[in-house]
Amino acid sequence: MARLTSFLLVISLLCFLPLCLCHKSYGGKLSPGFYAHSCPQAGEIVRSVVAKAVARETRMAASLIRLHFHDCFVQGCDGSLLLDSSGRITSEKNSNPNRKSARGFDVVDQIKAQLEKECPGTVSCADALTLAARDSSVLTGGPSWMVPLGRRDSRSASLSGSNNNIPAPNNTFQTILTKFKRQGLDVTDLVALSGSHTIGFSRCTSFRQRLYNQSGNGRPDMTLEQSFAANLRQKCPRSGGDQILSVLDKVSPAKFDNSYFKNLVENMGLLNSDQVLFSSNDKSRELVKKYAEDQGEFFEQFAESMIKMGNISPLTGSSGEIRKNCRKINS
Repeated sequence: MARLTSFLLVISLLCFLPLCLCHKSYGGKLSPGFYAHSCPQAGEIVRSVVAKAVARETRMAASLIRLHFHDCFVQGCDGSLLLDSSGRITSEKNSNPNRKSARGFDVVDQIKAQLEKECPGTVSCADALTLAARDSSVLTGGPSWMVPLGRRDSRSASLSGSNNNIPAPNNTFQTILTKFKRQGLDVTDLVALSGSHTIGFSRCTSFRQRLYNQSGNGRPDMTLEQSFAANLRQKCPRSGGDQILSVLDKVSPAKFDNSYFKNLVENMGLLNSDQVLFSSNDKSRELVKKYAEDQGEFFEQFAESMIKMGNISPLTGSSGEIRKNCRKINS
């Protein structure tokens, strides 16, 4: 009888083991089914709000993906970017990478309001933004993926972290790669995630240097295809017009596809940080060529790298909080 009891105990433990491994498939912290019981409608709520926002303005898809990226590179994916300045909080929205360019906060507010109405105090702002980034890819024709969930929201922000950790448009390849490596990301992640520039716009101030004074000698960036450069100079003057927008992907700026990489091969990347992926490093150049030739390869790696980026230093368990309002910490 004792042997039978021991045997049944072992069998029961073995049956439970796969569930444990499944739960730990994202590091034991995050799981796609995190809200399956507490807020099963969460995914659909986020998807519905994002779909309406993108239908009103296609550019919003790129803006939401960018918000997620800029959030994750500062203190991890904790919703710190969403906080307004108040009391001891100095908002990351005022950093150089975000000031006058980060947008989509109103869409996140709408998502959070709907989530709070349906499941009060349950779904974090960090998770809402992560889901919104995935849905933005899908709604513009890009890949989908299972989003690991269970992040909690920070009670702090880091203006200095935002200024120092987020790659700038005019950074060198090595500087950009170093900033990615600090987050546990590699050159493959760098190239794949840069592919999100297949949608959206950039401001004149972010690429003016390439047109007029790339190296401080009063000359343009000679790696930029000349007819493309001439066209850009018509839109972006030597001085003034900082907020004038140009598409990041001249072929299909509203469609998530691999034309961004084809542009790089033709020396028609808008930002210096785009073109250096092809011009400055052998490994990244080969990846650009591969994704230019095979959209499926790009989509698969983009999804994998987005999951990897979304797992940067999440707050879980009892750390942080679940904000009621994404713009301020709970009192």
